[in-house]
Amino acid sequence: MRANELRPGMAINLDGKLYVVIKTEHTKPGKGPAYVQAKMRGVDGSGTAERRFNSDATVEAATLDRREMEYLYSDASGATFMDCEDFDQSILGEDLLGDALLYLKPNTSITVLCHEGNPVSIELPASVELEVTDTPPGIKGATATNQLKEATLETGLKTRVPPFIVNGESVKVSTEDGSYQSRAKSD
Repeated sequence: MRANELRPGMAINLDGKLYVVIKTEHTKPGKGPAYVQAKMRGVDGSGTAERRFNSDATVEAATLDRREMEYLYSDASGATFMDCEDFDQSILGEDLLGDALLYLKPNTSITVLCHEGNPVSIELPASVELEVTDTPPGIKGATATNQLKEATLETGLKTRVPPFIVNGESVKVSTEDGSYQSRAKSD
């Protein structure tokens, strides 16, 4: 596979280790060849690494199985997920999930990526709906554009929301950067 085909969520073998791509950035400088800057997380828990590849360089892709699992709960040992087909439970450590737990409510279905039967990463949707648990009241008459206030959501995620959002309201949040997108549609 060519380096310019790398996308977040893909797995590659590099220097004898398995990495999951977290972020990619394709750059074409004014002078010199185009390149891909990739941020990757080592599956063995070795942390993150950044690597620059020439666009036409070849990287060895690893095959990942996708399994539908349900997030049950988190405790000191990690996050517990249940396979929706055979009801087996797997515990994924915090080093594997990173900030992904801030976007997951218990009993949420999620796609877990596995390599040789072992979970290596999860695939978050583009956005999630979460309830606001703590935010200061809006200031009456404050109509300035782009005025935002701090809000804490039910999973502990902190974000900035418009002044008309109140406690108990559900909002749609981007899983890419944790930013507010809109009010959640009521049923």
